[in-house]
Amino acid sequence: MDGLNAKTLASLVILLLAMGAVIFGVAGSLRYWQAWLFLLTYFILSLSVSIDLMRRDRALLERRMKGGPLAEKEPVQRLIMTIISLWFVGLLLVPALDHRFGWSRMSALAAVGGDILVVAGFLGIWRVFRENSFSAATVEVVQDQVVISTGPYAVVRHPMYAAALVLLTGIPIALGSWWGLSMTIVILPILIWRLLHEEVVLAERLSGYSAYQERVRWRLLPLFW
Repeated sequence: MDGLNAKTLASLVILLLAMGAVIFGVAGSLRYWQAWLFLLTYFILSLSVSIDLMRRDRALLERRMKGGPLAEKEPVQRLIMTIISLWFVGLLLVPALDHRFGWSRMSALAAVGGDILVVAGFLGIWRVFRENSFSAATVEVVQDQVVISTGPYAVVRHPMYAAALVLLTGIPIALGSWWGLSMTIVILPILIWRLLHEEVVLAERLSGYSAYQERVRWRLLPLFW
């Protein structure tokens, strides 16, 4: 196993352990079947997407591994990613507190529906990766980058964000928490801020992006915005 693959797998395991520590630690119990099912679903999907990139697009995998606040070159994006990183902890924390204190009453079927949303979100992200080898985890323009206007990019300009929102909506539901959905609402303006600033960067630095903006009207949701 080469260094990139080992780093990718280690990162997945560390992330899963950290997520589990937050969820079960705050919930105060391991008797939380919704969390076990969600973590299993999340790990299998993350591993599947990573293995696909290992085999098909190692350059994209390497770009995706360079994410987070410190990897961003734009000061605004460093701030945004810091907020998002802290928010993600809250996305797990609120459902765990909900489970501990019994704030929500959610059926098992609804919780499983949340896992289905998580699957749908991952499938959307995987589809973006198949279409766009330049879909890095940071906002930047790299050498030889071109505008992608096919596949999901022919429908909306930011299909990665659209898929991520489906995934992030599914997480609190999968964890059995209606209150956790408030965290998804909270992050929406932050994601829009990131998206709009990214468009400014791409329009300035990526040849053909302004023309693409004129051709594809919708940013995130067809017929809405």
